[in-house]
Amino acid sequence: GYFEQMMRQCRYSSKDLHGIELITSYVFNKVEDIRFNSTVGKYVGYTEHGVKNAETWNKGSELAQEQAQLESYCKHNAANHYSAILDKTG
Repeated sequence: GYFEQMMRQCRYSSKDLHGIELITSYVFNKVEDIRFNSTVGKYVGYTEHGVKNAETWNKGSELAQEQAQLESYCKHNAANHYSAILDKTG
């Protein structure tokens, strides 16, 4: 069989939401083929197949959709994450 996975991460470095980084990784058979990093601002391929997809996705609507995830996914949920984890005192 085949193994395919997409993993989306939001990395927060400050509470003011300016330091949020979105990373979306696409994995096939335990090898990362392609990654979107909001800091880089585009898809980067790591395999022959990933490089071809990155070239295509960076020219198409996929890039704008992925860039929008920073706002709609990461920043939208940041307040919940901060209140649930970072604002707790021990």
